[in-house]
Amino acid sequence: MAVKFVLSNGAVDKQRCDLLAVTAASGAKLSAAATAIDRLLDGTLSRSAAANAFSGKLGETLVVGASGIGAKSVVLVGTGMASELTVDGLRRVGAAIAQRSRKAKSVAVAATDALPAAVDIADAMAAIGEGIVLGNYQFIKYKSEQKRSILASVAIVGVSGARVATAVDGAVIAANATCWARDMINEPAAAKSPADMVTAATKLLRGKSVKVDAWQGAELAKRKLNGTIIVGQGSRRTPRFLRLEYAPRDARHTVALIGKGVVFDSGGYSLKPSSGMEQMKTDMSGAAAVIATMSVLAELGVHSRVVGYVPLVENMIGGNAYRLGDVITYRNGKTVEVMNTDAEGRLILADALCLASDEAPDAMINLATLTGACMVALGPKVAGMMGNNDAWIDQIKAASERSGEPLWKLPLPPEYRKMLDSEIADMKNVGGSYGGALTAGLFLKEFVGKVPWAHLDIAGPSRAESDDAYLSRGGTGFGVRTLVELVQTFRKPR
Repeated sequence: MAVKFVLSNGAVDKQRCDLLAVTAASGAKLSAAATAIDRLLDGTLSRSAAANAFSGKLGETLVVGASGIGAKSVVLVGTGMASELTVDGLRRVGAAIAQRSRKAKSVAVAATDALPAAVDIADAMAAIGEGIVLGNYQFIKYKSEQKRSILASVAIVGVSGARVATAVDGAVIAANATCWARDMINEPAAAKSPADMVTAATKLLRGKSVKVDAWQGAELAKRKLNGTIIVGQGSRRTPRFLRLEYAPRDARHTVALIGKGVVFDSGGYSLKPSSGMEQMKTDMSGAAAVIATMSVLAELGVHSRVVGYVPLVENMIGGNAYRLGDVITYRNGKTVEVMNTDAEGRLILADALCLASDEAPDAMINLATLTGACMVALGPKVAGMMGNNDAWIDQIKAASERSGEPLWKLPLPPEYRKMLDSEIADMKNVGGSYGGALTAGLFLKEFVGKVPWAHLDIAGPSRAESDDAYLSRGGTGFGVRTLVELVQTFRKPR
């Protein structure tokens, strides 16, 4: 159930709600709103904070009962050091509120007096709203005992105006799209075949001003999408390819979004160990991010034309599975010798990059859970970014910083290209033992042409191993908020 957000100019103590959220900085220093509520509660809030050793650190919470005010209960939320509070910190404040609000239908948030001067009020309220939606996320479909959140409405107190309302609405829309992506990523592989993914995408995009083309079988062969055909041929659940187009009448530019959609990755005949397969249902995180992003473009009034390309396969073993040593011929004429069937993501992305390049967008970006090597380099929370155009890279980096999804630029050293040389084809699909994230990027670059392009390796941040504020354990939907921000602010790269 989507949470409804409203702005309220009413007095904090008059808010009719199940739970009122007020803040305190480090040292349990109550904000002005919290101080006013504490006075009306005859000091209950400050006494409870002292009794429970509440320190005011970022994301810390304390709930107390209330009487004599509009709210039934009050939650005190820590904001940490006032001088260190950032927009991402406010997302964490929102998530903390959500996680203490799952038994409350209505919540009011009084946080405007806790903000540092450097943080714009619209950005701040948007971050809190975003954090509430993401922090309220649950994937409990398969739990026999479901303790589902009943949170239905949030009033943000002490603010008004169209600019703030627009910022909050936009953040909530992007956060809800992220939650859809999380649902798809967390879904067991058995329930999301390539055909199932097409069905889910079609349902999501219905009425969203997005044209959906779904290709299979002879249609894939006609378009020479041979990487998708070959990687997917080992599964009885046959491959699909989605082309999604949003084309507003006033569009002056075109952006291509490309997402890797491996619904399950066994590694093929380069078989993964059991532990390496445990979370391979998440290998379609890039696809989920692209589909989710496409679903909100019309609602957000995006002015650029946006085209999504999503190859969907299951990488399995079987009598018809592709083998080491097989050669794939791509639509751009390049040939690839397969030397590792567990490096399949780049083989299907090559199809999408060729197709997108042929349609000559102004810029393109692909997202893929591509290499463990990127996780070795950057850990589990930062995505690697590579590309062929510095202005485009800078634009993406700025969007990621605004969205709170960290990226780090990695190089594409031309001298590493020879690591991909093949004895019998133009190239092979893996390099040597080192620099695996970079050689994967160099492989993809071969299918890009001259279009400004960026590759995001999201293998690390696409999944969280534990709950962390607005990131819940499991699929994170990483990339949705960055893509949404990117297409809203797109400028044609030079």
